[in-house]
Amino acid sequence: MAIRERLSGNEAIAFAMKQINPDVMGAFPITPSTEIPQYFASYVDNGEVDTEFIAVESEHSAMSTCIGAEAAGARAVSATSSCGLCYMTEMLYIAASDRLPITLAVSCRALSGPININNDHSDAMGVRDAGWIMLFAETNQEAYDNYLMAMRIAESVNLPIMICQDGFITSHAIENIDLVETEDVKKFVGERPLDHYLLKKDESMAVGAYATPVYYMEAKRAQAQAMIDAKDSINKISKEFGDLTGRYYDLIEKYEMDDAEVAVVMIGSSAGTAKDTINEMRQAGHKVGLVKIRAFRPFPGEEIVDAIKGLKAVAIMDKDDSFNGHCGPMYAEVCAALVSRGVSVKAINYIYGLGGRDVKVSSIEKVFGELEKIAETGNVGETYRYLEVRE
Repeated sequence: MAIRERLSGNEAIAFAMKQINPDVMGAFPITPSTEIPQYFASYVDNGEVDTEFIAVESEHSAMSTCIGAEAAGARAVSATSSCGLCYMTEMLYIAASDRLPITLAVSCRALSGPININNDHSDAMGVRDAGWIMLFAETNQEAYDNYLMAMRIAESVNLPIMICQDGFITSHAIENIDLVETEDVKKFVGERPLDHYLLKKDESMAVGAYATPVYYMEAKRAQAQAMIDAKDSINKISKEFGDLTGRYYDLIEKYEMDDAEVAVVMIGSSAGTAKDTINEMRQAGHKVGLVKIRAFRPFPGEEIVDAIKGLKAVAIMDKDDSFNGHCGPMYAEVCAALVSRGVSVKAINYIYGLGGRDVKVSSIEKVFGELEKIAETGNVGETYRYLEVRE
């Protein structure tokens, strides 16, 4: 039976951690993820979990703690945001290349400068190629659910995983959430499957050894294969979670796409605003839709192409920028998926919501208005656009 609660996204993540009861948490505070280790530390202090809570001097050390714990055979978790995630970058690559299934909660926040503590996706997207599985949440409920699935997904392919939510928008806002009974969580997550680990008696091994050119490329090929295999793992474990809770998730979510002529591709909480916009515009007779990406790594290229290949025009929405003078990272990924499958769709890119800039129903209406013009005239115009910015 579900437990009905009202929680912020951060508290929901911390509660999920408590239900899982990991072995080690390495933690250093940074806004807006600070509440996660703060809540979890209270569970440790109250004896509600058996976790070794290690307060360290930096985010780099927090991830180093998790790497050491996982290599030794423990389950390790952490949480961070923004510059803290950047500070972890060196260790993120090591965690992935050493195939350590660490679970990291990220409350996404803009990167400096100028200094800003509000939401965009520049932190998570900045480490998108570090080799981590990455799931994004639209709501507090989805953040909680993603976290319950995360550890099993990571351990099934021996890759670390980030559970991303939007800082302050979901991390601090309180919503109704259906929690899973703790005993059901423990059965669902299960025990960590362990074959080789540093503290295994009578087995000599090394983690993070130096790889010469004779071995390095094969190691990277195996790591790449694990990310490819993660697609099937996400689908399988999400199906099991849906059977348990009635809440089913896919790599992407299609909203009003059956007869859509134009659509937006988005990630995170702004998908909720897009849904409200679509509901209003549908009542006025506009055939508009949404493709929401839940799994950014592994990238669901085939699924996205299948969803948008029949559209007259599509806008890929990036809540950060690659500063390449051409497009944001989501647009680059989607266009690469289209080209590799020989599909042509008139596509434009919008950079939006940087540093917490409001994205309203009227903002998304403007995007759909531009898409309808493209569909009518066939003229794409400038593909690299900024939404709601004072030029």
